[in-house]
Amino acid sequence: MNSTSSRRLHVLLIDDDPADRLLAQEAFDEHADTVQIHLCEDGVEALAWLRAPGRPLPDVVMLDLNMPRMSGFDVIAAIRADRGLRHLPVVILSTSDNPEDVAQAYNLFASSYMVKSKDFPGFLAQVDHFVKFWQDCRFKRLALSS
Repeated sequence: MNSTSSRRLHVLLIDDDPADRLLAQEAFDEHADTVQIHLCEDGVEALAWLRAPGRPLPDVVMLDLNMPRMSGFDVIAAIRADRGLRHLPVVILSTSDNPEDVAQAYNLFASSYMVKSKDFPGFLAQVDHFVKFWQDCRFKRLALSS
C-alpha cells in the first residue's frame, strides 16, 4: 500500500436503496483522492464483509436505518456486540427525523445521526462535512499513535 492510499479515509456505506447508493457514490467521488468507499446493500452483506478474515476494517461506517432483512438498528446492535467491530464509529444516515429513531440510535451507541438532505446539493454538503470531520478524527488518532 502506498503512502497516499494509507492516508485515505475508508468508509463503509450500508444502504438498501440503489438510487441512494448511486447518489452517495457520486457525492463521495468528489473526494476520490482522499476517500475510499465500499458499498453494501444490506446489513447481512455488510456484516459478512466486516467479518471477512484479513480484511482491513473501515475507519467509519455510514448506515441507513430502514432496510429489509436487517434494520439499521439490528446492524448497529450486531456491530456493538462483536468484540472485533464494536470500536467502529457508526454514523446513521436516514430520512427519518423521528426523535424515537434518533434516541434508539444513540442508545445503541451510534457515533452520530444525520438526516438525509432532500436535495442533492444539500447531500453533497453533508458528505463534505462528514468527510472533513472523519478525516480530522482519523489523522488525529494516527498522530497520537505514532
